[in-house]
Amino acid sequence: MQRLATRIVEKPWGRCGLDPCFGAAPKQKVGEIWFESPAGRPFDVMAKYLFTTERLSVQVHPDDEAARAAGHAYGKDECWIVLEATDDAEIGIGTCRPLGRAELVEAARSGAIADLVEWRKPRRGDVIYNPAGTIHSLGAGLTVLEIQQAADLTYRLYDYGRERDLHLQESADVARAEPHHHPVDGQVGDASRILVDGPHFGVAWCVGVPPPLPAMRDIQLLPIDAEVAGLRPGECGLVDELEVGSLASGGNFVLAWSHVQEET
Repeated sequence: MQRLATRIVEKPWGRCGLDPCFGAAPKQKVGEIWFESPAGRPFDVMAKYLFTTERLSVQVHPDDEAARAAGHAYGKDECWIVLEATDDAEIGIGTCRPLGRAELVEAARSGAIADLVEWRKPRRGDVIYNPAGTIHSLGAGLTVLEIQQAADLTYRLYDYGRERDLHLQESADVARAEPHHHPVDGQVGDASRILVDGPHFGVAWCVGVPPPLPAMRDIQLLPIDAEVAGLRPGECGLVDELEVGSLASGGNFVLAWSHVQEET
């Protein structure tokens, strides 16, 4: 087991006073906790926690093809697992109706895009898969575990007046401005199961022990509410595939991995 280094990222929409397990100072306005790959061993999948007290920007991520055309290694699909949600929490995913390119850009310029996003009331245990090209945002009152392609590549359409750059044309080039429907979306449930199995990564929700799993690499273990294999909640470790079958906990944990690449 190799414990991964933690990176604390402050954000204008972040939260102070996190659980001490995350290692942040009480007055830090933390938006994200990242877990970094070991030196010399880059991952193509990463895990992070997000903590929100305001709406994030309305944004979109490019897919692999668009990202590579812009000089980046990966696009960005992501999966959210909602760990905490206040009564007034909200998640924006997709748009209420299809929008053409010109309408999308104009709505972003005017701020009307915030009302055209479909805002949902999340519950603890919700799973939402956010493919590249989906217009989305997180609202206040959330603690979310995000599993994503290892790309820090975001195009902002609207940012509620914050002094950060917007990327209207880049967003319009890659966005699918339409309602969101995905077969992964649902609840984690009360039994171990695979939540995501491709195309870019895998994610399993583990209740006590893992479910049957496929061939994997770069397996990351994230305890949720109890210690697992010497790791505590708020930490993340790199697990050898041979160790996975022996993992056990008195609580819940998440496994995230890359798929084994086929030889050509």
